[in-house]
Amino acid sequence: MYITAVGLLVLAIGGVFVVRSFGSEAGADGILGGKACSDPTQVKLTAAPELQPALETAAKSLSAKGGKDGVPCLQFTITGTPAAKVARELASGTGERPDLWIPDSSLWVSQADDGESVPTIAVPSVASSPMVLVGQGANFADTSTWLRAFGGAQPALLDPLGTSPGALALLAIQSERQKTSTSDTEVNTVVVPLAQRLGSMPKPYTDVNALFGRAAQDGSTIIVPASEQAFVKYQEENPEGGLKAVMPGTGTLTLDYPIVVTARTDTSKASDAGKALGVEMFEDAASQARDQAGFRDQLLGQLSGGRGVGEIEQLPKPNGEAINRILGSWSKLSLATHSLAVIDVSGSMSEKVGNKTRMQLTIEAATSGLSLFPDTASLGLWTFSSNVAKDGADYNKLIPIKPLSPKQRKTIGNVLKAQKPIPNGGTGLYQTAIAAVQAVRSDYDPNAINSILLFTDGKNDDPGSADLEATIKTLQSLNNPDRPVRIIALGMGPDINPEELNRLAQATGGRAYIAKDPGVLRQVFIDALQNR
Repeated sequence: MYITAVGLLVLAIGGVFVVRSFGSEAGADGILGGKACSDPTQVKLTAAPELQPALETAAKSLSAKGGKDGVPCLQFTITGTPAAKVARELASGTGERPDLWIPDSSLWVSQADDGESVPTIAVPSVASSPMVLVGQGANFADTSTWLRAFGGAQPALLDPLGTSPGALALLAIQSERQKTSTSDTEVNTVVVPLAQRLGSMPKPYTDVNALFGRAAQDGSTIIVPASEQAFVKYQEENPEGGLKAVMPGTGTLTLDYPIVVTARTDTSKASDAGKALGVEMFEDAASQARDQAGFRDQLLGQLSGGRGVGEIEQLPKPNGEAINRILGSWSKLSLATHSLAVIDVSGSMSEKVGNKTRMQLTIEAATSGLSLFPDTASLGLWTFSSNVAKDGADYNKLIPIKPLSPKQRKTIGNVLKAQKPIPNGGTGLYQTAIAAVQAVRSDYDPNAINSILLFTDGKNDDPGSADLEATIKTLQSLNNPDRPVRIIALGMGPDINPEELNRLAQATGGRAYIAKDPGVLRQVFIDALQNR
């Protein structure tokens, strides 16, 4: 599995790492690896920190055999560093380049492309660990799928753009769709608010043990997608923690720990050294060390002593295109929001759909949509109808764009509920669209996605406004690719003009969504956030 398109989005994760040397002479920490040969080949190996102890056992054993029975004479210097940091340094050409690299997942391999060469895999896997869900038993009401488990609790993901467990958790939701009939809407209903919530944090989660600690607190509803290995080690250190690990019924994805050749020169020597180390990782001593550390072998054999989740079923591995799409979508969804909600209060909004008016259904959808935004999002509110303002404008500026503090959230909610359709009011759509774009542009936030969320049930019918072509030209003239402000139009009801709404949105680089039945507007709203 590979990541390519989101390479620039990966966060460098700082980590404390240990360097040890194993070879024919005393190593950096004084460990002797035997004296089977006098001139060993020096191999610099950087690996996932959690696998380092097992690798040290294998490297020491291999070095002691050097020069005998055709075993190469090798001396390894092993550094433990998180995969995201190594991939970033390899791609950018910064830091010291190792000869070999063992990330926790082959997700990272193509991301380490520096423009000259993509690292090659010498050994597909020297250890493995399936992804599991960790939490208190009461939080696993439905574990038939990853999506249902996420929807029934409070998922706390490690950063999907900087850690393999976080990325694999999102990919598992998509991979299991090959076994289920889950729709895009069902997935978005869970993933969109999750991305908004986690993306709004000052720093993403990177410490799995800290998340386990939060999940173990009394009354916690948190579930943590993590590797089985991380859970097993935590459980050994915290036997009274009260946490359990579950594999959803659809199956799981796994961390695979490949040996990757990253040397610029003598790549064949580095590859041979990697293959020799790979063979040694499956000898008795290293296998025992690997199992003791909570890792399965490359065939996903069960851990000894009944530890972990037992037999597993693997989900289909997503291809590179799917990975790019899913993580690229997450990167957009997790960005901060700076938006102006603009709601139609024209006379046609009083028409009923069932037992409720379009206005009531729109307010319900907007209020429900408000809950999708985290407190760190910024949101303001306008309403519009022809000549609705005291100065004759087609829009009323009700609440300025501010962070969604409890006070701002309550104010928007109360003002929304107080809105009523204006009898005989027309739909002053064009003038409002231009004014809204100008307002958001004047208050632009360079660290957020800036947009207008435009709710309407009809087409422009203000005879005093410019025509559609003139409006589109004005909107296009306001565009700035470096400071985009997009209209996300949400049209509802049978009177909507889809072409008009699409052209207005597209003039700003945005999109229009049409819901003939206002009752499904919330799902349209979620889809709009997914594709903003």
